[in-house]
Amino acid sequence: MQPERTPPFRAEHIGSLLRPGTLREGFRRLHRGEIDEDGFRAIQDGCIRDAVAMQEAAGLEVVTDGEFRRTTYISHFVDSVDGLEFAPSSFRFYEDDGTSHEFVAPRTVARLKRVKANSGEEFDFLKTVTGKTVKSTLPSPATMHFLAGAEDPPTDIYPDRDALFADLAQTYREDIADLASRGARYVQIDDVPFAMLCDESLRGQLAARGEDPEALVDGYIQLTNDALADRPAGMTLGFHICRGNLKGTWLSSGGYDVVAQKLFRQLDVDHFCLEYDTERAGDFGPLAAMPDDKGVVLGLISSKLPLLEDPAEIEARIAEASRHIALDRLAVSPQCGFSSAVVGNPVSPEDQRAKLALVVDIAARVWPDPAG
Repeated sequence: MQPERTPPFRAEHIGSLLRPGTLREGFRRLHRGEIDEDGFRAIQDGCIRDAVAMQEAAGLEVVTDGEFRRTTYISHFVDSVDGLEFAPSSFRFYEDDGTSHEFVAPRTVARLKRVKANSGEEFDFLKTVTGKTVKSTLPSPATMHFLAGAEDPPTDIYPDRDALFADLAQTYREDIADLASRGARYVQIDDVPFAMLCDESLRGQLAARGEDPEALVDGYIQLTNDALADRPAGMTLGFHICRGNLKGTWLSSGGYDVVAQKLFRQLDVDHFCLEYDTERAGDFGPLAAMPDDKGVVLGLISSKLPLLEDPAEIEARIAEASRHIALDRLAVSPQCGFSSAVVGNPVSPEDQRAKLALVVDIAARVWPDPAG
């Protein structure tokens, strides 16, 4: 009998899935007052069951609820913490032609205190509808500070950044402890600040405002480690680094070189999920900085484009990556989720299914021994 493999699995996916039409209409009906919260939850439950069945049919060993109980990948956490609200960001999403779009992001407006168990409630339902490994996803602590513009709240709320980060880390320790008490053993942290801090243009913008980008890297590593400090033995922590994922647009460009030595070596997680779907991500050279006790999930399949990738090309890229890090420390996935917000990426449900099945197929060929 083969020993049970712990995460990451050779075939992974990042978390969010395209919201089905029934779920999107459910959101609208709830806002119009046509159904109550219980009626909407019943719709969510049914859609999650279907999403789990789709993931299992694709051959995945790890499943999520598609983030179907959230309006964005961030929203459930913001809603669980008093003192966080959404506000316009000073950053922009970009299309390939240079067109930019505004968006909103979390900002601290009062002292932070965790008041709801949204992550745990998501997990409780999901574990009842699958026998596969359940992955719980959380936005990163740094996202709560950086994404709106890396601005601190007024000093009458927090006297300094250290005090803010201490309370922010505490909300995460409480959320992760709650997940663990319910049986969660696989948690993924979804982060965009570290990728944005790889972008020389954005670093320049920050420096022009008086922010030291390198000090932000150091501060966010410490914040993240503090937030994860009490995770129990046996809980696997993955860390996904994202360059922005909203309706196929993106936030930043730049390879991992700028942060690799510090981030890969100092962040206390088990593996990294790294986007490598476009040239914006740079080359595989920074993987050489990965410590021997950490793995990498290569995000090589685009969740933003409908075109199905050539398996031979993806396998060749995995082989290229293995020149910098051992093949047995690698896995493969889409570069991000398919729907980081209710409005998903410009792909169809059929495209999504095909891409997830492709990930499983490629993993089976590259790593034919499921325990190896």
